[in-house]
Amino acid sequence: MDRSWVPQDTAAGILLVSADPYLQEEAKRIVAAAGGSLSTAVDVTDSVHGWDSADVVLVGSDVRELPPRGRPPTVLLGRASDGDGLWKLAAALGAERVAVLPDAAGWLAEHLSMSGSPDPGGMVMGVIGGCGGAGATTTAIWLAQAAADHGVSTMLIDGDPWGGGLELAVTAEDIPGLKWPDFSETRGSLDPGQFRDSLPFAGGFAYLSWPGTREPIHSPDAGAVAAVMDAARRSFELILVDIGRSGEGVRNLAWDCDRMVLLVTAHLKSAVAAGRILSELPPMDAGLVVRGSSASLVDAGLIADSLGLPLLGVLPEVRGVAAGTDMGRVLDYGRRKPVNRFAMSVLEPNGAVQ
Repeated sequence: MDRSWVPQDTAAGILLVSADPYLQEEAKRIVAAAGGSLSTAVDVTDSVHGWDSADVVLVGSDVRELPPRGRPPTVLLGRASDGDGLWKLAAALGAERVAVLPDAAGWLAEHLSMSGSPDPGGMVMGVIGGCGGAGATTTAIWLAQAAADHGVSTMLIDGDPWGGGLELAVTAEDIPGLKWPDFSETRGSLDPGQFRDSLPFAGGFAYLSWPGTREPIHSPDAGAVAAVMDAARRSFELILVDIGRSGEGVRNLAWDCDRMVLLVTAHLKSAVAAGRILSELPPMDAGLVVRGSSASLVDAGLIADSLGLPLLGVLPEVRGVAAGTDMGRVLDYGRRKPVNRFAMSVLEPNGAVQ
């Protein structure tokens, strides 16, 4: 057995709730490798007495309910054959994370080993467009820039392999550093210092982009993505993720986020589309940003009320941004006072900037 991913720290007390023999055996192997202590319950009734006292609660994809007044499970375990239904179940149960076995075994072992640590690492904030053209990528770049300007150690992650490469919007320069395909063979824990030093920096923050090229690329699997996200948490105070609107981005990255910023344009169709996106997101704190102006067709507050989200701010219309995105000049516009005020209206309520 490949044990290169096995961490050395002691894991917290762990409860598994599942009657699935495969998930039981996988969990037993992973927890043992992580140095933890595993208790198993075959159903929710059997788990009642240990649920709230466990440091970590794992539930299998065969579980469909929670104990009365029980806290949400820490990780939902499933198989690749569970398909998209696994993420829908996780949302219904309120699970914090999803682990598809056996691919996510390394990530899960690492996660369990750190569960007893008093330092959870940096905050991960997702940015996602509720409709096309909402400005999610521009917003993510401006938020990263503003946080870095306020002394926050910040990383920006490109979550859309079909977006053409976030690096092309960040800077026109060819800055050396690793990109997503360079992590395609990653397994287990990444050294935080080496990870940080391997990334390109611009605007005061590090970023991880998909290549801005037409050449075929090899995408990292779920285990590699999980290893990168764990390294990001241990390397930076704030990690901003431009999730993209593909199902792949939501599955692989949204579940690692602590908070979510949803962007819409000030139009009824946009609000309807955003409602659909919202229903696919994991349960977490979320806020709304509306792209519009005083001449917009629908009031920003009305859209926020219809979606049941707090309105964090209105993305200012800045002339030339569209062309600037194609020329790698988005950071130039981020220095403007209206943009900085907008960025702080998003970052401060979320605790990303003190």
